[in-house]
Amino acid sequence: MNPLLINALGLSLVHFLWEGAALAAALLLFHRASARSRYAAACAALFAMPVAFAATFYRFWHVSGLWLGPRLTPHLGGPLDVTAGGGSGTPAGAFIWAWLVPVWMAGVAIFYLRSMGGWLAARRLRHTGVTVAPDLWQTRLGALRARTGVTRAVALMESCLTEVPVVIGYFRPLILLPIGLASGLTTEQVEALLIHELSHIRRHDYLVNLLQSAVEGLLFYHPAVWWVSRVIRTEREHCCDDAVVALRGDARGYAGALAAMESLRAPAAALAANGGSLVHRVRRLLRQPEGPQGSPAATVAVAILLAGTLTALSAWQQSAPPKRPVLTAQQVQKKQGDANTSRADNTNPYRKWLTEDVAYIITTEERRAFRNLQSDEERERFIEQFWQRRNPIPGSQENAFKEEHYRRIAYVNQNFEDADGLAGWKTDRGRVYISYGPPDEKEVHPSANPPYEQWLYHYIEGVGQNIIVEFREQNGRMLMTSDPNGQGNGRGR
Repeated sequence: MNPLLINALGLSLVHFLWEGAALAAALLLFHRASARSRYAAACAALFAMPVAFAATFYRFWHVSGLWLGPRLTPHLGGPLDVTAGGGSGTPAGAFIWAWLVPVWMAGVAIFYLRSMGGWLAARRLRHTGVTVAPDLWQTRLGALRARTGVTRAVALMESCLTEVPVVIGYFRPLILLPIGLASGLTTEQVEALLIHELSHIRRHDYLVNLLQSAVEGLLFYHPAVWWVSRVIRTEREHCCDDAVVALRGDARGYAGALAAMESLRAPAAALAANGGSLVHRVRRLLRQPEGPQGSPAATVAVAILLAGTLTALSAWQQSAPPKRPVLTAQQVQKKQGDANTSRADNTNPYRKWLTEDVAYIITTEERRAFRNLQSDEERERFIEQFWQRRNPIPGSQENAFKEEHYRRIAYVNQNFEDADGLAGWKTDRGRVYISYGPPDEKEVHPSANPPYEQWLYHYIEGVGQNIIVEFREQNGRMLMTSDPNGQGNGRGR
């Protein structure tokens, strides 16, 4: 490499240590400013850093290459020796530049490769494990775009690979919602989260984030760069939070939406650190004083809010399992027939999980998303999130829903296997038992012609009250003769 280039780069890297610190220190002047002002100041500081580095590099390159060119003499100790202009090219300095510059260049390459990997992973999220969001939310997204001033077309999809709502892309922005989020929160809470993501789009935050990554990779060795960049990301979220509150006028309700979303994702982590970003955002929305990290008033306020949200969410999940169409066992088997074309398929644990274990409780969107997954790691993560979304106590190690579901499967396989050897879970009685649990009342008439059973459910969510399901023996099998969707004096949703 050109000795003059190495010398100029080495000097620039060293001088940027104090330049970057000075630019970061200037940001402290905006400590009590608004989120928008702190965001603007942090962006100015961060993007001034590569400008300062470039100006310093130009100065040393220009001085050493032009002004002091005739007075440069080769030196055995390194690439060059500047005998004028402050002695910055001494043998010791040349030796330092000889290893410092290559290490810096290697670090830049590593960070840019990592950023490229993140970009490719984000692009992959567009096409892997995604389903189109329901038409209802597509319509509401259009109305929210008009309210937030977003003029570009924005796509909305559900993904099984994301744990929180995210925005991908700048020219063709896409909002990804975790599968189950729209059904796990209230309509107002989901709308608030969508407004937050639309605010990111309106503010061009995706583009700013790409520029941030470029600066972080170039000047990765300076802690001030990472601190200022973290301030930008923090204040960016605060600005979008403020946009939601300004549009809806309900800071407390939006704080509840953030807490509910976090509880669906990882409630234990959200409560573990008093100074975590979620706690800080909730406290800020509620206008609680920041104070020291150990402030008991702020901690108690946030803990009460999160506990209340978790309790409400738990109660909702216990009383409102995911709504799904009621199909006969034969219809389900026919629908899955194409997926079970060989004996090898039946030995696949993931296909068995999809076509047997959760055949009656998985939604159409979840089934489609699972089939689009490409790796076992993605399938394992999907299965873990599938059960967590149905966990009555989100985040707990014991999942009562999952345990009860597999208890029902074991029961029907033991008690409802028919004379032809058809597994109990494939029968009509097994399907109803797995879907709705044991009946509240049961009448069995084995001596009738033909024999029949009647199961009474006092209430089935989404169907109605006093639902009677009848099974009659036909050709040696107990087949369902009354559809639960057509019974009851209650009104289903």
